[in-house]
Amino acid sequence: MGDMVVVAYRPKAGYDGELLELVKDHVPFLRRLGLVTNRPALAMSGKDGVIVEVFEWEAGAISSAHENSDVQGLWAKYAAICDYIPLRELPESKDMFAQFEPIEL
Repeated sequence: MGDMVVVAYRPKAGYDGELLELVKDHVPFLRRLGLVTNRPALAMSGKDGVIVEVFEWEAGAISSAHENSDVQGLWAKYAAICDYIPLRELPESKDMFAQFEPIEL
């Protein structure tokens, strides 16, 4: 079993479309490197344009990702176009059943 993660990305002004495209290729990119499992990933958008992604790292792969120059390059692209935000900052997190709009991956 791997490690399930949930991450939220807030696009910087004018980068909504670029962030969406990056998210759509994120898990396939990591999968090609053998870092994530074949479990289907999920992506969804919140009321304020934040994109939430759920996926599963292979066991021990998070550490490996931090040492991989290809992954570091990908993370630099994310840093240029979005901010990572804690889930508790999502307006939906205040609801008992947080609702999001699905994103087709």
